[in-house]
Amino acid sequence: MQNENSRNTIIFFVCAALIMGIYYFLVMRPQAETRAQAERAAAAQRQADPIDMAATSDMAATSDSAPGAFVTDRAQALASAVRVPIETATVKGSLSLRGARIDDLYLTNYRETLAKDSPPVELFRPQGMEHAYFAQFGWSGPNVAGGVPGPNTVWNLTQGTTLTPTTPIELIWDNGNGLRFTRLISIDDQYLFTIKDTVANLSGQPITIAPYGRVERQGVPADLGKQMILHEGAIGTFGQDGKFSTEQVKYKDWAKKKQVEKTSTGGWMGITDKYWLAALIPTQNEAISGRFAVRDVQGIPVHEAAMLGASQTIQPGRQIEETQRLFAGVKRNEVLASYEESLNLPRFVYAIDWGMFWFLTRPLFMVVDFFYGLLGNFGLAILALTVVVKLVLFPLANKSYESMSKMRMLQPKMEELKKKHGKDPQKQQQEMMALYQREKINPLAGCLPMLVQIPVFYALYKVLFVTIEMRHAPFFGWIKDLSARDPSTIWNLFGAIPWDPASLPLLGGLLGGPLHLGVLPLVYGLTMWLQMAMSPPSQDPMQRQIFQLMPIVFTFIMAPFAAGLLIYWAWNNVLSIIQQYVIMHKFKAENPIDTFFARFKKA
Repeated sequence: MQNENSRNTIIFFVCAALIMGIYYFLVMRPQAETRAQAERAAAAQRQADPIDMAATSDMAATSDSAPGAFVTDRAQALASAVRVPIETATVKGSLSLRGARIDDLYLTNYRETLAKDSPPVELFRPQGMEHAYFAQFGWSGPNVAGGVPGPNTVWNLTQGTTLTPTTPIELIWDNGNGLRFTRLISIDDQYLFTIKDTVANLSGQPITIAPYGRVERQGVPADLGKQMILHEGAIGTFGQDGKFSTEQVKYKDWAKKKQVEKTSTGGWMGITDKYWLAALIPTQNEAISGRFAVRDVQGIPVHEAAMLGASQTIQPGRQIEETQRLFAGVKRNEVLASYEESLNLPRFVYAIDWGMFWFLTRPLFMVVDFFYGLLGNFGLAILALTVVVKLVLFPLANKSYESMSKMRMLQPKMEELKKKHGKDPQKQQQEMMALYQREKINPLAGCLPMLVQIPVFYALYKVLFVTIEMRHAPFFGWIKDLSARDPSTIWNLFGAIPWDPASLPLLGGLLGGPLHLGVLPLVYGLTMWLQMAMSPPSQDPMQRQIFQLMPIVFTFIMAPFAAGLLIYWAWNNVLSIIQQYVIMHKFKAENPIDTFFARFKKA
């Protein structure tokens, strides 16, 4: 065994191997298996279900909208059709009587940025503008004389002037051949539209038609679909006999697959962004054929999530009713949970991308949300969560710090063994292991708390990154958004100098990017340095230098992370230092804190 195979090398490689193994078995392999199963299922469905494929092909024919020439003036795009205003406490916009299209919607409780004059978040954008985004409902009936209402049908407003939670609107369209469609559109006080169609057959012949719903996005904005840790794109929950699973297709994979077909009884489907969702919701006992498709229209990739309901035959003199719903709004956990319960929606809260470690991420969010209810500040809630995690891991950490304190006290004996057996590395290693056994020390104990912390760290990172509750959530002082990086920077003395380092020629990109260091990253780096200084030093001079550089390296690595995550990790380090300091005092082990104050007293 060579000299470099010392105790710290063993710890390093064991930890690295364990981390890589955990990541492979819990993340990489399940993702690969899920993708393979989805591809096999899609292939089997295409071979075994030609009738449903024909139905969804018929649904594709209902989409005849095209991006066309773009306009930048929203008012000009809205003026292309008669509109009905939409106004609630949470949304504002309008719907077009052409196609009864819901295509103009703002989320009034959320702003694009932290600026006071920032506009509300735009969810839907009307046809004619770049990146048009809208929802539409209609009927499929290719052999119906006079046709059925589609994307360009102009409806007549017969009741109501503004769509509000207390004033629904009624639309009517008659095809001139004995088929009359009456549509009642209502909205609740959150983000749910209800579309109730009554179709009356006044002709002398039976009519067979099928309802459809569609969410369409014409081109993907440049800021979407770029995050590896986050799902943005097609999403839906499908199943039979009460067994449901959630399907996710990211924009880049969606473009490659072109089309994904699903069948389901109930469920939901749509298009999701990081914080916002547009989802089609059928009646939960109705069989549907769903499709995620991408088609090229005049060079624009048009992404579509569409569902086709079961065909229904209307006898002469009779009528049918069909109810479909649209969720168009914010992915707040309590809002999604309330709809999941009231509408009996399967897995609707999983519209939030909780990730592969959902069993950690969701409970962690619940704990943070609970403390927020008590403390009124998500930053304080994160500090409280850190204390809870430390209490749960207290026994394990205590054992680890005891072993590390004993190892620090054994440094003189280990140096003697190194000198005594310097020419016989194997004998040296045997004597060291025997010393560990006599002193009842586990040399790998220092790795265990770190390994346990990794899933918690990832889960909190996910919570801060994907939950709308953390967006624009302030802490204190200069931290106005816990989900964003620390805005302060050392290069202008944390705001004391009134200039933006990113504006500096040539170096601005570095100072405002990789070299951007705020207060929180520096606090994190300092606490990491102190914690490592309290650990037993490596016997290998090269490793000792590497470990001394690690706090500096990790300070830059962690600097771009969310402020809330740095608050958690720095506070976790402080609590660990306190715990380690108490144990080192108990064993009378030398520590850098006492050494520093001793030098200060002498001075």
